[in-house]
Amino acid sequence: MSITLAIIVITCLISYQALNNRAMLEQLKHSPYTESKEKEYYRFITSGFVHGSLMHLILNMYVLYIFGEAVETYFTQVFGGTMGRINYLLLYLLAILVGDVPTYVKHQNNPSFASVGASGAVSAILFVFILFNPWSTLLLFFIIPCPAILAAVLYVGYSTWASKNQNDMIDHDAHLYGAIFGFVFAIALKPDLFSYFLQRLTEDAPF
Repeated sequence: MSITLAIIVITCLISYQALNNRAMLEQLKHSPYTESKEKEYYRFITSGFVHGSLMHLILNMYVLYIFGEAVETYFTQVFGGTMGRINYLLLYLLAILVGDVPTYVKHQNNPSFASVGASGAVSAILFVFILFNPWSTLLLFFIIPCPAILAAVLYVGYSTWASKNQNDMIDHDAHLYGAIFGFVFAIALKPDLFSYFLQRLTEDAPF
């Protein structure tokens, strides 16, 4: 079984249980106030394995499956079988943690803020996919075809705007910083990937 499928199975099992057990959801969610006051820092990771609704879970796991399998394959090709899977797992778990840090800093004195979901990690996976395939076609809203690099720019722009202007309790910071972390993490592991990205960006451009 791939690391991607293992993550999906584990996340679905935990999320489904938490959706039917409010106390479990409360214990695992990202709550900056609780993390700060009670030192429950494990929530930085566990929050990525619970979701607010069945649709939230399905959407994140669908995107993870589509792009995660490809990124895991790229990692095994670049880093070798064992190290590729280890690096891929580190990418996913660290992206959950890094995605939660900005809201921890902003909301550690706000008892009403909380968030759940794997969106930060999924964003990291998506941006690593774009690192390897900047001109591949993605479907915005599952309908509108769009070059991956353009979708990335729109994604970062919207997440930045929403983080400052929306008050919908969606952790837009996790989306943004998870995405940036994924891109930087892959390049930090193998700096040659940035040159590869630039080469694909210029040579494969459709104009």
